[in-house]
Amino acid sequence: MDSFAVRELGLMDYKEAWQIQLDTHAGVVSGDLPTTLLLVEHPAVITFGKKGGRENLLVKEDFLLEKGFALYDIERGGDITYHGPGQLVGYPIFKVGRNVQWYLRTLEQVMIDTLAEYGFASEGSPGYAGVWVKGEKIVSIGVAIKRNVSFHGFAFNVSTNLAHFNYIVPCGLVGKQMTSLSKLLNKPASLDEIKPKLLAHMDKHFSNTELKTLSSSL
Repeated sequence: MDSFAVRELGLMDYKEAWQIQLDTHAGVVSGDLPTTLLLVEHPAVITFGKKGGRENLLVKEDFLLEKGFALYDIERGGDITYHGPGQLVGYPIFKVGRNVQWYLRTLEQVMIDTLAEYGFASEGSPGYAGVWVKGEKIVSIGVAIKRNVSFHGFAFNVSTNLAHFNYIVPCGLVGKQMTSLSKLLNKPASLDEIKPKLLAHMDKHFSNTELKTLSSSL
């Protein structure tokens, strides 16, 4: 992959962003669009992957709906997960072919390199894709590959409300805790601050040329 475009969606409803993912994926498959990284922040939502995960929901769905959460069954790999404000979500629509393990490990390395800029040693989790710091999970990764092009992707907890993870068993991993960059730094961290760092490492690992940015009206 020589280069990829970056499209920032801002704070966007999960279902709307999901449709943009599918439309972008179709465009990349057909060659009408360049390989693209979508960056977005979602209102509170819980999604269930191919493994399902409703047994890992710790409260009733009606309770979550009353609190304003959305719930969706989607086509990515993995179990239950949470997205919400303060979380940087990335959907790489990349031509990865059958190199799924390479793709997952490379995504993890991007996150590891980004966290190293803040002085934190982190590690991937080959059995359960994601990135961990001091035994707590900070980045969740769940992808889908269709017609050799990826979609779905990663969720990086920057200043996420970690209490919302108490409603689920994140990724079905019993007894594991989630963390965020703000918690690790013991001070507020912003998505705008981390984006250029993460994009630089995405560029290093996935592209041989400079990043291009598309307007959100693409």
